[in-house]
Amino acid sequence: MHTAKAREVIDVCGDLAACTEEPGFTTRTFLSEPMREVHSRLRGWMQRIGMSTSIDPAGNLRGVYDGATPAAPRLFIGSHLDTVPHAGRFDGVLGVVAGIALIDLLAGRRFPFSIEVVGFSEEEGVRFGVPFIGSRALAGTFDETLLRRPDPAGRTVREAILDYGLDPTLVEQAVAPEASVGYLEIHIEQGPVLDVLGLPLGVVETIAGQTRANVRFAGAANHAGTTPMEGRHDALAGAAAWILEVERLAKSTPGLVATVGRIDVEPGASNAVPGSCLASLDVRHADDWARRAAVDRLKARAEEIAAARGLLAACDVMLDQAATPMDGPLTGILAQAVERSGAFVHRMASGAGHDAMVLAERLPTAMLFLRSPGGLSHHPDEAVLESDVAAAIGAGMEFFEGLARSRSWPTS
Repeated sequence: MHTAKAREVIDVCGDLAACTEEPGFTTRTFLSEPMREVHSRLRGWMQRIGMSTSIDPAGNLRGVYDGATPAAPRLFIGSHLDTVPHAGRFDGVLGVVAGIALIDLLAGRRFPFSIEVVGFSEEEGVRFGVPFIGSRALAGTFDETLLRRPDPAGRTVREAILDYGLDPTLVEQAVAPEASVGYLEIHIEQGPVLDVLGLPLGVVETIAGQTRANVRFAGAANHAGTTPMEGRHDALAGAAAWILEVERLAKSTPGLVATVGRIDVEPGASNAVPGSCLASLDVRHADDWARRAAVDRLKARAEEIAAARGLLAACDVMLDQAATPMDGPLTGILAQAVERSGAFVHRMASGAGHDAMVLAERLPTAMLFLRSPGGLSHHPDEAVLESDVAAAIGAGMEFFEGLARSRSWPTS
């Protein structure tokens, strides 16, 4: 069941992967030019199936399918349309495309709630170093400080919004109404759990908390050929010693994952002693106390390593996101929907951050995972199985039915 629609979802995701800043790869950052084409293609589909569409002041694609009455409260379904560099075809985008496909399958049928599909403008944090720009706008946590943040080219979030033809002073208009029914996100797992278990779907119960930071080691640049080893203040060597400490701590702490995924070295010449090294830090754990204790320890070790090598170390925390439980009643409806669709109900935690963790601050939130074959994501070979997409669509349709049965809805 739903095999043809599943194939359509996969094909659309493949087509959108060609909307990219880098030919030969899929790279699409916040309000870059390729995002216009993504918006155009998805808006066209939304409009053909009877949805009203708009781009809100934070650059989010919004498509509304009206409920049975004008006063019907709203259910949001969504995910993000931006990508990491050299991304796969499904991370984020699948959730938006699947949401539209679900509306298409309704064929004009109305519920006691309206349904709004949202394609968030930014979730990955690639362009500005801070994630969830799009969902923060919907959640009402988008602030003036965020608007001032620059990208590597010196363009701020405010300027990027203006460049796209939108008005950053109106961002508050993007906020979801307090009386909204909730938010459902459909997303690939991006990990190996479902694949190892041989299951198509997972019902997320909590999203691990995460810290993102930059740690700078400052030393002294000098000539590589004339500076004796004992007289060097090599910032990169200090950062390297600390990176091994990050790995050691993560391996010795149950449930903790910690990653240094990027380093920037200055002056960056093969014949120069590095005078400065900026290293990223990503720390995640389902227990906030354990995560924050690990971050504090890694900050202290950076300072200790720097002091021993005649360097200075400083840590700039970019994100401190608490672990986020999903809404119990809405997750219960989702679990029942998965069961009614014929799939086994596997409840699980998410190690990756998602827009759902931001929306949960404002709305009842539930999240459905699809299996990631090989546990692969953030990679061009990222994949989904057609049968899993069909299963997710079936669960989504049952979710609408279960939500409609779950409470009394306004009639006018």
